[in-house]
Amino acid sequence: MSEEFKIEIVNPEKSFLVKEDVLEVVVPAFEGEMGILKDHISIISFLKPGIIKVFSKSGDENYYVEDGIIEFKNNNLSILTSTIFSVTDLDKSKQGDLLKKAEAEASKSEISDQAKYLADQKVEVLRSIN
Repeated sequence: MSEEFKIEIVNPEKSFLVKEDVLEVVVPAFEGEMGILKDHISIISFLKPGIIKVFSKSGDENYYVEDGIIEFKNNNLSILTSTIFSVTDLDKSKQGDLLKKAEAEASKSEISDQAKYLADQKVEVLRSIN
């Protein structure tokens, strides 16, 4: 029995990642970190800022996302996101830029609780990437 399923991550510019040999994906869903394995029930969920962890036969990869929607059905995981970076490729200056932007966002006085929560999440996640 194969334990593999397929992931496709799409951002507005292009198809960002397609992999067929995925064993598990952990996503930063609003409800908390959610692990998805083959034959998981169908779901649609929103992502909050965090790290998507992709575990596959060809190696493990981590991606920083700021938002998105995931859908899992028939052993296909689709992730749509406007902002995604490979943690491996995220150089210090890019990470610094994203962090500055998030910190500025978080410190605005005219900001909704939801926006503040998301900005704080970004700051926390970006600071945790070493």
